Amino acid sequence: MGEAFQIIGEDRPGRWLVTCDHASNRVPDWVGGGDLGISAEDMARHIAWDVGAWGLAQELGRLLDSPVIGSCFSRLVIDANRGEEDPTLVMKLYDGTIIPANRHVGPVEVEERLARLYRPYHAAYAGLAARRADTVVLAVHSFTPCLKGRAPRPWHVGVLHSHLDDRLSRALITRLRQEADLCIGDNEPYAGHLPGDAIDRHALRPGRHNTLIELRNDLIGDAAAQEAWAARLAPVLSEVLPGM
Repeated sequence: MGEAFQIIGEDRPGRWLVTCDHASNRVPDWVGGGDLGISAEDMARHIAWDVGAWGLAQELGRLLDSPVIGSCFSRLVIDANRGEEDPTLVMKLYDGTIIPANRHVGPVEVEERLARLYRPYHAAYAGLAARRADTVVLAVHSFTPCLKGRAPRPWHVGVLHSHLDDRLSRALITRLRQEADLCIGDNEPYAGHLPGDAIDRHALRPGRHNTLIELRNDLIGDAAAQEAWAARLAPVLSEVLPGM
């Protein structure tokens, strides 16, 4: 594991590239002495990383015999799933929590985070995506069951997609909605297209098939749950891919 990214199964032959942009809640020691100024409880929440997503991504990669890449830094340090010009690249307030170390962050510090974390992650991501001509990007995320002051979110799984290419996501949504016990979100709880984000950069612009899945994080809170969900999702992903 490096400072910016970790790769599992780099030599696996599968067509998928499983990614986890928010795999870690780590703060490097050169950022605020390793402390963003918020509580340990907040650093364990969804605001700092995608809870459970990295374990799920690793297990999906194993079952799909495909490589997996994840970030090694908190999304609060710099968000790997935002474009470099996005105003939310370095968050100052998230779900009711002020991030003290980011309140007065300037361009020099942002540039250091880009150079040491964000860009190396995306360079490694691009290299893995280019390993074969028919790579399919599977982005794995998780979401909190309820934002502060908002209504509970009913979905078990959200499938996010862009209007620029929703072929794989549409097929996946159709198949998952055949599972009677699941509530499947179509571009829920978030819209699936954000210019400059990881899917835009590594899948839409190069013309690669792609989908982004969001698991509600209370469903994947431990290794057993992550393994169970991966075992459920991997066959469905394999089923819908051949038509692409």
